[in-house]
Amino acid sequence: MKTEFDVLGIGNVLMDIIAPVKDAFLTDNHVEKGSMTLIDEPRALALNNALKSAGDIQEIAGGSAANTMFGIGALGLRAAYLGNVADDGVGRRISAGLAEGGVDFSSKPKTSGPASGRCLIAVTPDGERSMSTFLGTSCLFTPKDIVKSKVESAACVYLEGYLFDTEPAKAAFVKVAEIARAAGRTVSLTLSDSFCVDRHRASFRQLVDNHVDILFANTDEILSLYETDSLDKALDELIKTKTVACVTRSEKGSVIQDAKRRYHVKAIPVDKIVDTTGAGDQYAAGVLAGRAMGLDWADAGHLGSLAAAEVISHYGARPETPIHALAIGR
Repeated sequence: MKTEFDVLGIGNVLMDIIAPVKDAFLTDNHVEKGSMTLIDEPRALALNNALKSAGDIQEIAGGSAANTMFGIGALGLRAAYLGNVADDGVGRRISAGLAEGGVDFSSKPKTSGPASGRCLIAVTPDGERSMSTFLGTSCLFTPKDIVKSKVESAACVYLEGYLFDTEPAKAAFVKVAEIARAAGRTVSLTLSDSFCVDRHRASFRQLVDNHVDILFANTDEILSLYETDSLDKALDELIKTKTVACVTRSEKGSVIQDAKRRYHVKAIPVDKIVDTTGAGDQYAAGVLAGRAMGLDWADAGHLGSLAAAEVISHYGARPETPIHALAIGR
């Protein structure tokens, strides 16, 4: 089948609602700093009002893997997305936002069930983001929501670990991987959060062992996956599965391991960290885009570092500066 997209993302579809706050806001509103907490709809509405009172808010269509697709598009490649939104105001704004960002999004809105999802992100002066997420209909992804032709027409599929939280979603991930592999496509996965790994370690291990070609994780996530405190031991375990590892290490850069060697990729220094939202998402965008462009793993990792450095220099999880301009400047 003809390749229509360079990367197809599958994950939660959320409206990101972002606001700068003081540290006291977290205490006053019982928000755990630096973490992602799942909340219900009434809590989401209350926090939304609190963020509005605390400062200027930005409303940006996103979600982790969706942000990666925006990054893919910003790098000049073709991105598509599958995920669930409700037939409501937030859902319509999310769909419009994805289209405006150059991401092909043709999933049909759900006319029954919970409202569209949203992620409330409080950003403290140190750039740390604390997320409170109402998943809504976005988390109810099942094998019935897969568009087989989209999977077959994408050179690479990118699966979001945040979505891997229900048995139907787990079944959908396996089915997507099987469709992609049968079509000769590449399957990539981001672990998303160490808490996700803690809840579903065995299922993640089975998915990685049998269905994943490229794994994205930060240090905490991969250590949790292999229940070790040694990154070297975790990477040694992963190499047995013949899966390429792309592990971010904050200011230490990243490590990429393929079947032949381990590459140590430096972080790109920034003048000031404004907001770490989307750093891992844009790193994945840079790496996947680099590979689609034919770069080797080391150069693709460098592109990932550039993309991550750009996004932490401003509020929001989408890139604002063309990466080629950033690369020339550095």
